[in-house]
Amino acid sequence: MDGNEAGAGTAGMIARSQSKARILRLAVAVGIAGVFLAPFVYLLLGSLAKNFNLAGTLDLANYSFTLANYSSLFTQAGLYRPLINSIIVALIVTLGNVLFCTLCGYVLARRRFKGKNLVMLSVVMVLMIPTHVVIIPMYLLTNWLGIFDSYLALILPFLVTPLGVFLMRQYISTLPADMEESARLEGASEWTIVWKIVMPLCKPALAVLSVQVFLVNWNSFIYPFILTSSESMRTLPVALALLQGYQSINIPQLFAASMISALPTTILFIVFSRRITEGIISGALKG
Repeated sequence: MDGNEAGAGTAGMIARSQSKARILRLAVAVGIAGVFLAPFVYLLLGSLAKNFNLAGTLDLANYSFTLANYSSLFTQAGLYRPLINSIIVALIVTLGNVLFCTLCGYVLARRRFKGKNLVMLSVVMVLMIPTHVVIIPMYLLTNWLGIFDSYLALILPFLVTPLGVFLMRQYISTLPADMEESARLEGASEWTIVWKIVMPLCKPALAVLSVQVFLVNWNSFIYPFILTSSESMRTLPVALALLQGYQSINIPQLFAASMISALPTTILFIVFSRRITEGIISGALKG
């Protein structure tokens, strides 16, 4: 065997080894994806099933397809209003966090003022407090302000979050200030600098913040349950919890409602997946 044949043999072994490694990685990735997707597929099949067996599980052997579970949610269970309430609350709170957290983060990252460190320390301290600790004070405060059982009670306390302020402050601190200084020398206002320079540079962080805030508020149950009392102000998670009867549960209908609840967050993640990945990677690299 000459040198060329030995080299070709070694290259072939390396190629076969790399091919096996790729197949193994693909198999592991497919297995992990299957584990995560299985509950979602089961939920989808359950939401379209005509009947479940007596044990309350999906009978795949006698499976039959129907859309009646979805239509009954709106014609019988009255899910229109909770769905609209959830959309309104989640969208406004998300937009509020994008705007106000960016402004707060910009001020804490770029401006110098007395007590700045104390303000930043208070933001970090609030991050450490479990959100459920403030449920009763928030209930009393909304009553005192006269906004209990209204959109204001569901939106106003959540327009700014300490996590959002901390995230935007950290991200803006890593951005070069040269462009802002140049714009300032050309007479641009602070609002113009934030709107036209800082916010476009913060798109990955804003995507992460938007998805996180939207998910939290879309799936929020305890605060809408405590801060509202009328059926017209229920959000989707509260309506889902109350969809179950005292002595019976319509499982296909419950699956359909859960599917409707999961759909917007799934679409949001698919649309912003690239931005989210960029934001996470950028945050990890910049520390």
